[in-house]
Amino acid sequence: MRKHIIAAIQAHAAAQYPKECCGLLLAVGRKQKYSPCTNIATEPSEEFRLDPEDYAAAEDLGEVIGIVHSHPDATSRPSPHDLAMCEVTALPWHILSWPEGDIRTITPTGSTPLLNRPFVHGAWDCWQVCADWYKREWGLEFEAFQRTDGWWESAENSSLYEKHYEAAGFVRVDRPQRGDMIVMQVGRTAHPNHAGIYLGTDPSLPGEDSGVFGPGPFLLHHLYGRPSEIIVFGGPWHDRTRLILRHLEGG
Repeated sequence: MRKHIIAAIQAHAAAQYPKECCGLLLAVGRKQKYSPCTNIATEPSEEFRLDPEDYAAAEDLGEVIGIVHSHPDATSRPSPHDLAMCEVTALPWHILSWPEGDIRTITPTGSTPLLNRPFVHGAWDCWQVCADWYKREWGLEFEAFQRTDGWWESAENSSLYEKHYEAAGFVRVDRPQRGDMIVMQVGRTAHPNHAGIYLGTDPSLPGEDSGVFGPGPFLLHHLYGRPSEIIVFGGPWHDRTRLILRHLEGG
């Protein structure tokens, strides 16, 4: 990264400290430019959220080639959320520790393993591991559903799985087969809030070793606050099941 870009990021971080600064790295013709943005997160000292209007204004100036933010009073080591969102945006992320001044760049790998990914709601969560399985196994693509953490806790909020499954190409069935999505209700919640892929007796995964053996049946899922995993589907998990969904274009 060029010196004048680093200097501009550092100046922005110093001005926003102890909040996280955020901005965009732009390609403007043959030159690069740092475009500072407003952090509209509810807890800006702990996280950042780029103002959409600032993002749109920056796109009018040039091509967005990187996401920038600072870590106040912390190292430049990326958090699980940073790693997840780097993959989601498919752009390099530049992280500045401030006031230490160290800057680190992470780049998207293009493929996150289905197993043992850390939980980051809205990026690496139960829906995303299902969507990624469908993409890698069957080549299906889904829209990027927006979801707020804790949406399932209030009856006033929409029941997202129940509301969107038909538009996403799923139908309800009575008995699961490999590739069906199992929608469950975990904890005392107003709506079904968890999903996984029913693997039947075959725990194999596209492109990676599941390391799982036995008669099954198996379920790939990503429980809140835990790494994604394959479990035996039965007992309490069977009791929590609310919907069995089959995609019309699957298999």
